[in-house]
Amino acid sequence: HWIMQKTAAWIEKAGWKVIYGDTDSTFVLLGDDIDDHVCQKIGQQLVEMINQQWDRYLQRDFQLESFLEMEFETHFSRFLMPTIRGSEKGSKKRYAGIVKQHQKIPSKAVNKKGDFKKIKLVFKGLENVRTDWTLLAKNFQEELYLIIFSDRDPSTFIQKTVQDTLAGERDKELVYRKRLRRELTSYVKNIPPHVRAAKRADSINQIKNKPLKYQYKGWISYLITHEGPQAVEHQSSPIDYQHYIDKQIQPIADAILPFIGLSFERIIDNQLGLFD
Repeated sequence: HWIMQKTAAWIEKAGWKVIYGDTDSTFVLLGDDIDDHVCQKIGQQLVEMINQQWDRYLQRDFQLESFLEMEFETHFSRFLMPTIRGSEKGSKKRYAGIVKQHQKIPSKAVNKKGDFKKIKLVFKGLENVRTDWTLLAKNFQEELYLIIFSDRDPSTFIQKTVQDTLAGERDKELVYRKRLRRELTSYVKNIPPHVRAAKRADSINQIKNKPLKYQYKGWISYLITHEGPQAVEHQSSPIDYQHYIDKQIQPIADAILPFIGLSFERIIDNQLGLFD
């Protein structure tokens, strides 16, 4: 912690703003008016400066050879880091950004104009890496962030995603897949949705004299229906589309829209108003 604090102090003394730091990384804001090539050059210069500072500091004050080495890891051309409430400092290990690639990479989340043909979206500590996120949520988040990072209005995209979901056009993306980490009978209190789906599925399997699939750990794929969570192979009730809008789409939208002066509810209300 002391090492990273001192590193940040040296960077700020050199005239740059440190917006976040933890046990193994430091984020430096260079500004919007510096092109990519210059940013790369400044990053390398900062690395060399910091490593030299540690060499001198440890030799002078402790008579030690320095084995500390700062590396220039990533340049984010666009970046979002939610701040800690009441502070300008970034919240712990939660951010998203665009990294430009030197070679073309395949990606479904490239806009039609081809503005970001050689970029990669990086998520850290945000919804994209959650195991309880559906394919709908992951695809929605990736496209939404690309749209916003490219300074386009996301309203139409959000409205269409909600409309397609309600119309049943995204059903293949609504499946949850989670691991049963214990024997099914050991779940007694606070039974999570995937366990409820597994218990119901095996009760149906038992009635039909079929093998019990979920008694001893393993994975289950299930949907949230109007009668609760149901295994994909035993779905008997219509999908609860409002659940997916409220629990999968809206939280992702609410995490970024306030930064551009929009809100999910207002966008959807405007859409519903068209049909009044």
